[in-house]
Amino acid sequence: MLATALLILIAVEHVWILVLEMFLWTKPIGLKTFRQSKEAAEASRVLAANQGLYNGFLAAGLFWSVATGERPVQFFFVLCVLVAGIYGGLTAKRSILYVQALPALITLLVLLAAG
Repeated sequence: MLATALLILIAVEHVWILVLEMFLWTKPIGLKTFRQSKEAAEASRVLAANQGLYNGFLAAGLFWSVATGERPVQFFFVLCVLVAGIYGGLTAKRSILYVQALPALITLLVLLAAG
């Protein structure tokens, strides 16, 4: 039950990231969230939308894993989120470690404990 709730929370988080990166990147909330100027946001708009699409795929996979209840699928998608969070935290912005990687790690540990 806890693992399912955590998977859903991470999926919802990734839907929100999709919205931020695909639709709000150049809007005030996107500029504030990603701490960038309007000019920088406009210049990187297409790349951000592409990132958002990938986050949407992660969310879809997480929702699918919950719907099927298949543990291997759950492990796969939460591991994808963990790897993406670690990479993003080390290369783009350290806070990604806490916002994306840490929840994925906690969820992975809960999945492992649940067997």
